[in-house]
Amino acid sequence: MGQILLFSLASAFNPTLLTATMVMLLLPNPKRLLWGYLLGAYMTSIALGLVIVFALDDSGAVDTTKDKISPAADIALGLILLTVAVVLRTGYHSKRSEQRKKKKEEKEQKTPRWQEVMSKGRARDTFVVGALLTLPGASYLAGLTDISKEDLSTPATVLCVIGFNLVMLAILEIPLLAYTFAPDWTPKAMERLKESLSRNGQRILFIVALVMGLALIGRGVVEFLA
Repeated sequence: MGQILLFSLASAFNPTLLTATMVMLLLPNPKRLLWGYLLGAYMTSIALGLVIVFALDDSGAVDTTKDKISPAADIALGLILLTVAVVLRTGYHSKRSEQRKKKKEEKEQKTPRWQEVMSKGRARDTFVVGALLTLPGASYLAGLTDISKEDLSTPATVLCVIGFNLVMLAILEIPLLAYTFAPDWTPKAMERLKESLSRNGQRILFIVALVMGLALIGRGVVEFLA
């Protein structure tokens, strides 16, 4: 179960999800927009997750891949995170950001369609965006493979898939909880958080990517050799 939790945490670091969340937090009525996106994401991700995990059980694919898929996924994801850490450490990302900024000043770039839809500020629009953008990624598929290997009962499997999604979509759920239970404090906290990330965001991302990358590669190698 620990490995499943790790995969769910890795799935939470989805660039599209992080971008969408930040865009919604900057728009009017962020609580409504977050709710719409979250419900759409739940619908797609949980439904597809259940279909995939039960299909794995029925096909018997788990028995033939259990010694190969998870270690390979660990190593691959770890290498990706280490690459991200190297890019952040060398400052290449910052240089590229400056270059893109200059190009944007010279020629206006077209806003992605999904961001244009969300900017309208309607919950039904973000519901559709969340449903369309929340498709299974590598970490989610690896997590579903591990869930299917646990040989759980049907109700337990359903709860495990739902729990995986609750962790994976925490970036949406945490601001919603904050807006619900601390409506006065949350906007001010969000402003402070944005200021802090603007100063230290790259260093924080480097540390997280480095630690998770090394941990995943180490575990993958150990499991592969076992």
